[in-house]
Amino acid sequence: MSEQQHDYGVTGGGPVMAIFAHPDDPEFVAGGTLARWAAAGRQLIYVLITDGSKGSSDPTIATEALIETRQQEQRDAARALGCEDVVFLPYEDAMLEPTIAVRRDLVREIRRYRPEIVVCFDPTVFWVGDSYIQHPDHRASGEAALAAIFPAARDRLTFPELLAEGLEPHNVDDIYLASPANPNRWIDISATIERKVAAMARHRSQVADPEATARLLRAFAREAGQARGLDYAEAFRFISFNNMRGSADEDVER
Repeated sequence: MSEQQHDYGVTGGGPVMAIFAHPDDPEFVAGGTLARWAAAGRQLIYVLITDGSKGSSDPTIATEALIETRQQEQRDAARALGCEDVVFLPYEDAMLEPTIAVRRDLVREIRRYRPEIVVCFDPTVFWVGDSYIQHPDHRASGEAALAAIFPAARDRLTFPELLAEGLEPHNVDDIYLASPANPNRWIDISATIERKVAAMARHRSQVADPEATARLLRAFAREAGQARGLDYAEAFRFISFNNMRGSADEDVER
């Protein structure tokens, strides 16, 4: 079966939570897939762990102004993809560590929104090729997200203070690791690549040259799709807790 014939559940279902380190991460690495899920009727929830307070080389901008700007850009970009629920956690940009406090805050949001799918960074990626080093916040956010999903969000006796808040345990069904070391699932974003590009352009403080960024996003997506017979794709490492009967390899269809 060709990759185009695999829909992988993107046609609809329960909520999808995107847990990432910084404003602009969701659009850059998973915007086309998130747009497909939203178009299919799934609720999208963004959880941004850091405040984005280091993402500028402008010597005239104050930290608080940058935080406010980046949060508004993220709301606008999320809305462009069909997401109305954006949660900002208060952790400092460039200083993120996968602490118990971060894990607790993520468990809180997982139990509150009860996603079927979580998308987050692959924490095992330290560098790509010979020209890119993965941001340490990306790795830390992925590690914290995975620890929050399993076993913390599931286990009633973990973080009993959340039970006192009325937040019952929740099992996430599927995980999509973005920017993965070893992808095993490719989502066709040929119909949503331009929505991804347009959403990324909403991050004006981060995108100095919108046309150059658009070319880069299209090139990355074209490269990801090429080997799978797709015009444009996003690659993920897929993990399913509902797939205990077999391995989560690229032949699994959902």
